[in-house]
Amino acid sequence: MEGRASASAVFELRNVAYTVPVREGPRHILRGVDFALGAGEILAIVGPSGTGKTSLIRIIAGLVAQTSGEVLFRGRPVAGPPEGVAVVFQDYANALLQWRTVAGNIALGIERRLDRAACARQIERCLALVGLERHASDYPWQLSGGMQQRVQIARALALEPAVLLMDEPFASLDAMTKASLQDEMLRLRGETGASFVFITHDIEEAIYLGDRVAVLRGRPGTLAETHEVGLGALRDQVATRAAPAFLQLRQRLHGAIGVHA
Repeated sequence: MEGRASASAVFELRNVAYTVPVREGPRHILRGVDFALGAGEILAIVGPSGTGKTSLIRIIAGLVAQTSGEVLFRGRPVAGPPEGVAVVFQDYANALLQWRTVAGNIALGIERRLDRAACARQIERCLALVGLERHASDYPWQLSGGMQQRVQIARALALEPAVLLMDEPFASLDAMTKASLQDEMLRLRGETGASFVFITHDIEEAIYLGDRVAVLRGRPGTLAETHEVGLGALRDQVATRAAPAFLQLRQRLHGAIGVHA
């Protein structure tokens, strides 16, 4: 698979495979996965269920070890969760501590690193980034699903990560909330300069957000092909999705995954 030049890569995966033992014998989840993630890039990865998308995110995050191959973060092998990498999961309700306030949830990763004043400033900054300044004292169960996902994103941003790994973070949200958070994510990339690996089932979402879109296909899953999006940095939910380049890429990706547009 094509990738960014190694010299500018934040993450590199080289011939990564992942196998898990089950009663029937080894189950091969991923095979021969290669890609590089550039600084400030959004790499969207699409694919059907069962092709190893969540396993791939967990390997990149250092939460599980690949069976073979190499995973490099800033040129160094990943042997556990790397400093400078944060993960945002789809299941925001279980990812947040319901007995902690919004501010308390955001503080989770930084409260032992920073003194009280610095921690408060970081919480305030991240609340502003996701538009939740008025909800610091609320509890997650008092918020809508979209707002809870914003809290999870703010908690990740509090770590000031170089890379955000996002595993279908908007999949369970309604269409209007999803669109709002997509635009929020693009704005955050512009403000923070972070890189993103964004896993999704939604081909249109992948094109709208991504600088590149990679297709994960088969069992075991392989990154079969990658496409440059080429839509520019400024995107609009109506105009971008109606652009000929958007529609053409949507058609190609549907064909690559094996479904009809």
